[in-house]
Amino acid sequence: MQRDWVGEYAASHQHPVNRLCHTIGIPMIALAVVLFAVSFVDGRAWVPAVALFVIGWVLQFVGHAVEGKPPEFFRDWRFLFVGLRWWFAKISGRA
Repeated sequence: MQRDWVGEYAASHQHPVNRLCHTIGIPMIALAVVLFAVSFVDGRAWVPAVALFVIGWVLQFVGHAVEGKPPEFFRDWRFLFVGLRWWFAKISGRA
């Protein structure tokens, strides 16, 4: 049986504020990861990378505080990689 990772993720992110925080925070974190890689070529890129990474994660935890549920990755670390899939599904109208 195939596990519906995005469906499980979406089920634990129902509050509109949590969904908004994740909709904004997830791409910030993803962009930060890219900028960290760029910082090996351009040493100045680490500054916005750190800012985006920290703000993105703050938004994630604020959203979960409002939702009243812990992040899914506390239960299963693999959910750290599901958030971006959920985000793509959300912006394409599938989540």
